[in-house]
Order: sequence, then C-alpha cells, then structure tokens
Amino acid sequence: MATVSDEAEALLTSEPLVAHLATCRDSRPHAAPIWYVYRDGLIEIATTGTKLENIRHNPAVALSIQKDEDGDPRWGMTVRGTADVVKSESERINRRLNEKYGADEDAWDENTGVRIEVGSVDYWIYD
Repeated sequence: MATVSDEAEALLTSEPLVAHLATCRDSRPHAAPIWYVYRDGLIEIATTGTKLENIRHNPAVALSIQKDEDGDPRWGMTVRGTADVVKSESERINRRLNEKYGADEDAWDENTGVRIEVGSVDYWIYD
C-alpha cells in the first residue's frame, strides 16, 4: 500500500466529488463516473455491471478526480491501485457512500462493495 501524503488525503476527503473509475478488460479501457470514500490508504466504491465485471477479471484500476469552481479547475488527482470485490461489506460501503453524497440510506442497495488499495497518487494544484 502506498503512503498517501497529508495534502493528498485532505483533497481526497475534502468534499463529495465524483471520480472517474478506469477499468480494463480484453485490452479495452472503460471509464465511468463513480462515488468514492477514502480512508487510511483505501478507497471504497460500490458498483454493478461492466465496472464490476472488469474488476473481477482485472483488478488494476485508476481513478481520476478533479475539483472545479465555475468551470475552472482547482486541483486534480490520479490514483492507481488494486481493487478487491468485498461483497460481504456491500451494505456498509453503500451506507458510507450514501451518507457522504447525501443519498437515502438504502439507495443503490443493489451495488456490490469494492475496496481499492492505493498503489500510487499523483496530484496537482492549479494556481
């Protein structure tokens, strides 16, 4: 697990932003928006469909996150890591995501929990 700097952690936990999750299967990339929660070097997401199937076949993933204000970028980040499907923790992960993003407690209960061990983080702050 990579060490995530205090500044990068502050950005990851600053507010409910949408990340774009990149997965790959059969040498074909797939990117999709997703909610996330970061804690202690791990990112938790909950998903279904193509993203989940891709993770099951190839756990190497990346997330792109960017903070904008009125269309002007403030900071951006790329996180690379290894995903693990944790179906047994899906309910807990869904509730944490729903709380962070202001959704109903039981929303998206069909999603399966995934935990991503952070391997590397690159970030930049725009002046």
